[in-house]
Amino acid sequence: MMNRRIVLGLAAASVAAIALPSAPAFAKDPLALTGYDPVSYFSGRAPAKGSLEFTAQHRGKTYQFSSAQNRDAFAANPSRFAPQYDGYCAYGVARGYKVGVDPLAYKVVDGRLYVNYSRSVQRTWSRDVPGFISKANQNWPSLN
Repeated sequence: MMNRRIVLGLAAASVAAIALPSAPAFAKDPLALTGYDPVSYFSGRAPAKGSLEFTAQHRGKTYQFSSAQNRDAFAANPSRFAPQYDGYCAYGVARGYKVGVDPLAYKVVDGRLYVNYSRSVQRTWSRDVPGFISKANQNWPSLN
């Protein structure tokens, strides 16, 4: 009797898991870019981790910066430095959904920062960057 209840409980849980959508692996965090400095992506070097000492708010997200200079540059022109699609995966947005990102899976294209879910997804996205950006730009208003 006890084994039957366990089996039925597991079966019900499996059906519920299939029926209900689950959160993506890297669910979006109010800390943008998981603490990486968005201005640093434009330096030509590897992105730098930000500090709690230097922060700014933009579109409901907290950005951290590696210096006061970077924070001030961002504050003066956040649209220049903030990741596209509010920091959601560019490939995911092109496919019609929002998913979090690996902040090291990125590319700056035409002066805009695009981040992806993972480096593997970024490789897929890199096969047709203009096409995926175009599709993401079309999808973003309905996802936003």
